[in-house]
Amino acid sequence: MLLSVLLLAVGVLFLAKGADWLVDGGSSLARKFKISPIVIGLTIVAFGTSAPELVVNLAASFMGSTDIAIGNVLGSNVANVFLILGVCAIIYPLSVKKGTTWKEIPLSLLGAIVVGVLANDFLIDKGPVSEISRIDGIILLSFFAIFLVYSFSIAKEIPGKKEKSEIQEFGGWKTAGLIIIGLIGLTAGGELIVINAVKIAKYFGMSEFFIGITIVAVGTSLPELAASAVAAYKKQSDIAVGNIVGSNLFNVFFVLGTSATIKSLPFNISQNVDVLFAILASFMLFLWMFIGKKHILERWNGIVLVGMYVAYVG
Repeated sequence: MLLSVLLLAVGVLFLAKGADWLVDGGSSLARKFKISPIVIGLTIVAFGTSAPELVVNLAASFMGSTDIAIGNVLGSNVANVFLILGVCAIIYPLSVKKGTTWKEIPLSLLGAIVVGVLANDFLIDKGPVSEISRIDGIILLSFFAIFLVYSFSIAKEIPGKKEKSEIQEFGGWKTAGLIIIGLIGLTAGGELIVINAVKIAKYFGMSEFFIGITIVAVGTSLPELAASAVAAYKKQSDIAVGNIVGSNLFNVFFVLGTSATIKSLPFNISQNVDVLFAILASFMLFLWMFIGKKHILERWNGIVLVGMYVAYVG
C-alpha cells in the first residue's frame, strides 16, 4: 500500500512537468508552422492527454472489464468539462473562439448523444441486450475521421490576421523534444496514477464500475487537468479549451470506437445516468457561451461547473 501511494505521488510529478513541456512545445509548433493554437489543442495536445484513456480502455477491452472501459470514457468526459474546465476558468477566465462555440462544442455534444443512441439497443429497438457493438465502434471511428479532416481544414491561420499571443517559438529540435517528452511524461504519469489508484481503491473494496467512473476517470483526466491548467495559467485559452473539447471528442470517437471495434462493450441501462451527465456537460458549456460575457467562461461559471461535478460524484 505504501509503495502504491509513493508511485501515485511520482505520477503527479510526471504529469505536472509533462504538461508544462507539452503546452510549450505545442504552442511553439503552432507559431512555427502558422497553425492556429486551437488546432494544436484539438489534435496534438488532446491526443497526448487522451493517451491514458486509450491505454486503459484497450487493456480493459482485452481483459473483458467493460464496466471500466465505458465508465472511463463517460466519467472522463464529465470530469473534463465540469471539473477541469471549471478549475481552469477559476484560474483565469477562458476566452472561446467563435469556431469552437459553433462547431467543436456542438460536435462534442453530438458525440455524447450518439453514444447514448448506439448503446441503448434495448430501449430503442427492444433488443435482447444493450451494447456498443463492433459496428457501433466503426461508426464512432468514422466520426473521428470526419473530425480529423475538419481539424486540418482549419489548421492555417487567417491571412493577414495576427493573434495576440505570448507564445514562445523554439528551434525545431527543441520543439519536437518538448512535445515528445511532454507526451511521455503525461502518459507515464497518468498510468502510474491510475494503476496505483485502482490498487488503493480495490484495497478498500470498491466496485469495478465505481472505480471506472471515479478513480480511473479522474486519474486518466489528470493529464487534461495538468495541461489545461498550465495553459490557463499562461493565459493560452485556445490550448486550454481546445484540449478539453478535443479530448472529449478523442475519448468518444477514437478511444471508445477503438475499444468497441476490438470487442463489443455490453451497456448497462443504469449507465444512462452517466450518458445524460455527459450530454448535460457539453450542453451547459455551449449555453454559457451566450450567458454573461459572450464567448467567455468566467470564474463564476467555473465555480458552478466544479459544483456540478461534486453533485455528479455524489
